[in-house]
Amino acid sequence: MGEQGGVVLLSAERTPGGHREYAEAAVARVQRIQELYAAGLCSSKIAKLLPCMRDSDGGPAETADAFLVDELTVERARIDRIIEDLQHSRSLLDTVIDSAAAPPRENQPETGPALRP
Repeated sequence: MGEQGGVVLLSAERTPGGHREYAEAAVARVQRIQELYAAGLCSSKIAKLLPCMRDSDGGPAETADAFLVDELTVERARIDRIIEDLQHSRSLLDTVIDSAAAPPRENQPETGPALRP
């Protein structure tokens, strides 16, 4: 998590044995990074946004500016499009499930073998 594709998201000290040691405060930063990854943001975008966000609650830091608003607005719109696409796909699946679960109507031959899980 400290470095993703050459992008440093979390700084750490090194032990004499070369292991990374993170400060206790890094836990909140890691949670914020994981949330941003889960939202579909790439490491380079996260690296740009992190300085503008508070680790404790994800709210804007004192350094936040119009850049943060613009970037997060773009990301929200991207997520909204994904949600719309998923809702459409779910609706199509619901239609197929409802159709497949309905008993065959009289005088209508079955269309093929039953699907098995």
